[in-house]
Amino acid sequence: MPDTDVWKYCTTAQIKQFLVSLRLLGNTDWSDEKYIASLYAVSRNINNHYQQTTLLKRDGTQRHLLVPDKLLKKIQKNILRNLLQDVPLSAHATAYRQGTDIVANAQAHLGQRQILKLDIVDFFGSITFMMVCRSVFPSLYFPPSVGTLLTNLCCYNDALPQGAPTSPAISNIVMTPFDNYIGKWCQERKIVYTRYCDDMTFSGDFEAKQLKNKVRAFLQEMGFSLNQHKTKLFTCHTRQLVTGIVVNEKLQVSREYRKQLRQELYFCQKFGVLSHLTQINNGLIAKQEDVESYLQSLLGKANFIVQVNPQDAYFLQAQSLIKQLIRTHRAE
Repeated sequence: MPDTDVWKYCTTAQIKQFLVSLRLLGNTDWSDEKYIASLYAVSRNINNHYQQTTLLKRDGTQRHLLVPDKLLKKIQKNILRNLLQDVPLSAHATAYRQGTDIVANAQAHLGQRQILKLDIVDFFGSITFMMVCRSVFPSLYFPPSVGTLLTNLCCYNDALPQGAPTSPAISNIVMTPFDNYIGKWCQERKIVYTRYCDDMTFSGDFEAKQLKNKVRAFLQEMGFSLNQHKTKLFTCHTRQLVTGIVVNEKLQVSREYRKQLRQELYFCQKFGVLSHLTQINNGLIAKQEDVESYLQSLLGKANFIVQVNPQDAYFLQAQSLIKQLIRTHRAE
C-alpha cells in the first residue's frame, strides 16, 4: 500500500509555508510568524469570536444562530472560497450550492405516487469536530496540525455552528458518503432522492418502512438521528409538500401561506406597520429594529412565493410594496 502520509517528510518550515499559502487572512504585509500567530490566537479563543442571535423563519418560528465576528468571518470566507467551494458533492445535495435551489429540490418530486420526508435531529449540532477534521480537512490533503487548526476555525464547542459561512458547505461534504450510498440504493429501485440541508425527500413507489430503516441505519453509523416528529408520508391523494412547496400536479406555495401573507400586507396598509406589529405583539410597542426585521421577513415570504411562481402578479406587486415600506421606514 502506498505511503499516503506525505506530510511526515515535510519540515516544520514547509508546513508553516503551506499554511501561509492558504491566505486565510487575505493579503497582508505581515511576517509569516505574525500571520500564523494571528490564526492560532483566533483558534485558541474561538468562542469569543461568536455572537448568538436569532432569525425569524418563514413559518414564524425562530432559528438560533452563532454569527462570527468580522475577523473570523473573513477567515471563514477565505476557507470557503479557497478550500471548500470546489469540493465535489453528490448530485442529490440540493442546498447551499450553485445551480440548484429549493425550487429545483421540489421539482424533482413533482407528480409522484408517494413522498416520504425524513429529517435529521439537530443537524449542524450533530456534525462534530472529528467529522469535520476527517471528512473536510483529512491528512491526505492537509498536514495534521493545519487540518486541526482549520477544523477549529470552523467549529464552536466541538460542533458546526449554524451561522458561520463555512458550515453549509462543510455539512454537504460530510454528508457526501451518505448521499452517494443512499442515492445509488434509491436509483436501483427507481426512487427519487434529494437532500436539502437536513430535509431528506424520497418519492416514487416504495415500501416506506424499509426505506426509513435503511436511512436510519446509515445515519446512526455516522452519528446522526432521525427526527421522528418530522417523519411524514404523503400519498398522491393528499397534499404533497416538499420544502414548503406543493408538488402534486404543479409547483405552488400552499394556499394558507399565501393567504396569511395577503392578510399581513392588508393590515400593514390599513393600520400602518408599527400599529399592526404592536397589535400582533399583544399591545407591546414595537421597536424600530423590530419593524425592519418584520418587513424583511415579509419580503422573504413574497420572494419565496415569486421564486416558485414567477408569474404571480399579486405577489410581484407585493414585493414592490414591501420594498417601498422598507424604504419609508428607513427614512423616518
